[in-house]
Amino acid sequence: MLHIVVCIKQVPDSREIRIDPKNNTLIRQGVPSIVNFYDMHGLEEALRIKDEQGARITVVTMGPPPAEKGLKECISLGADEAVLVTDRGFAGADTLATSYVVARTIQKIAETWGPVDIVFCGKQTLDGDTGQVGPGVACRLDLEQLTYVNKVVNVDEENRKVRVHRLLEDGIEVVETSMPVLITALKELNKVRRASLPGMVRAARYKPTVWTTADFPDLERAKIGLKGSPTIVAKTWVPEIKAVKTQMLASDTPEETAALLADQLWTKEIQTLLDWSS
Repeated sequence: MLHIVVCIKQVPDSREIRIDPKNNTLIRQGVPSIVNFYDMHGLEEALRIKDEQGARITVVTMGPPPAEKGLKECISLGADEAVLVTDRGFAGADTLATSYVVARTIQKIAETWGPVDIVFCGKQTLDGDTGQVGPGVACRLDLEQLTYVNKVVNVDEENRKVRVHRLLEDGIEVVETSMPVLITALKELNKVRRASLPGMVRAARYKPTVWTTADFPDLERAKIGLKGSPTIVAKTWVPEIKAVKTQMLASDTPEETAALLADQLWTKEIQTLLDWSS
């Protein structure tokens, strides 16, 4: 039976995000947390595979103790096991430190519940918006990686092959690779299901497995948390909203209007080049 790991993250609800006008930072107090919706599409695809051909699904997140709520939501939808990696030593992690801890967690999951065949991540998170953790985990675990996936065509357990469609700027790329593989999910991949009543009852009673730094005795402390995070945010600010000047172009025919617009654009382009050269 396939073993699928789904990586999720609790993020502030983007519909409720506010910015502190004094220091231009996110106001997190009083803002509800949700499971990153790209991650939910990864979970849904894992559940679809489970429904069609059988699989064991383990969900994992790194975060503070309240992140247990997100794991329970995944259990209510049909995941089998959930792991919360939480410790003050992990706090302040950037994408480099996060991918290190998540990769080590997946290794420990493989040791606990059996080898991992597929890892699903969202393409990015709503708060960090970098898209770096999934590929970072794949590199650390030496996994094949398929990013920006909008369709899983086939999962062939017998021949250990996965075929997907990747959404690119200029079209669709069809790719087939071998398992184990890491896939980053787009929202176009599927439609997330609702939890069933039995699933919600199971989730209410379920206690996720909790791992701290003590459960990773050979973890390199210099690679976790704030110490293991070389990223520096030098400055944050809210973009200033400026009024845009508009100009109406009108003539007797659409062709004449188009010619006027082209002339205006060309003039502005020439002026921009002149300003740049000077």
